[in-house]
Amino acid sequence: MVATVEQTVNITVRVPEGVRTALDALAEATDRTRQYHALEALKEYIEREGWIVGKIQEGMRAADDGDLATDEEVDATFERYGPIANSRPSSA
Repeated sequence: MVATVEQTVNITVRVPEGVRTALDALAEATDRTRQYHALEALKEYIEREGWIVGKIQEGMRAADDGDLATDEEVDATFERYGPIANSRPSSA
């Protein structure tokens, strides 16, 4: 069985000098190329953000269908897990 290699294309991304310096240091420390690490970072970001967007869209579809938590379910969740630790106080 012969593995196929996906065709690549060039893109240009401007980054702060510190990001490039850190990327170069990582590449040197791991004996990999800057491009290798940049591509791995992009793939991981796209996978994570795609998952998040998918979950948001799933929740929006459920809400559109009327599938919402009841007051009792929300109260039970707060009783079980408590308030969100990093929630901001109200501005009232």
